[in-house]
Amino acid sequence: MSGTAFTYCPRCAATLAWVEAQEDGGPKTRLRCAACGFTHWNNPTPVLAAVVECVDREGLVLLARNAAWQGRMFAHITGFMEAGESPEAGIAREVLEETSLVAESVKLIGVYEFLRMNQVIIAYHVQARGEISLSPELAEYKLFKPEDIICWPAGTGLAMADWLRGRGITPRFMEFKA
Repeated sequence: MSGTAFTYCPRCAATLAWVEAQEDGGPKTRLRCAACGFTHWNNPTPVLAAVVECVDREGLVLLARNAAWQGRMFAHITGFMEAGESPEAGIAREVLEETSLVAESVKLIGVYEFLRMNQVIIAYHVQARGEISLSPELAEYKLFKPEDIICWPAGTGLAMADWLRGRGITPRFMEFKA
């Protein structure tokens, strides 16, 4: 059972408890409300991610550092869809909002699990152009030649590796010390 921020029922404010109940696939333990029957499903959140290729900068790839991160790790542009928005429109909007780059092409790379964050990542290759101006959410960016990118071995890093393979580049992965 993964942790959750839910302690109280959003319907009636009673305390939620881990309760096993019969579901379509058999018994399942979830946070449930004994007072009103509410179930907190805790389903994964879809997250959009972009490998941003700057077509007006010789095809360099833009990676950015989130302002909330310590260290100097650079990663994809990511974000959440808005209600009524397609994933393709959502990632084009996120790229524009976070970098001021305008998407010219948006193509699906793949869908990846990110269990640690209870997310499903929908990754796109976004060809974009324009002057780069970062939102306050991002602290800095770097432009990389595709062959110089080092992938991290989970989530968006796997998307980058697939994108690199599609370009005939064997991906390299960073190593984490245990």
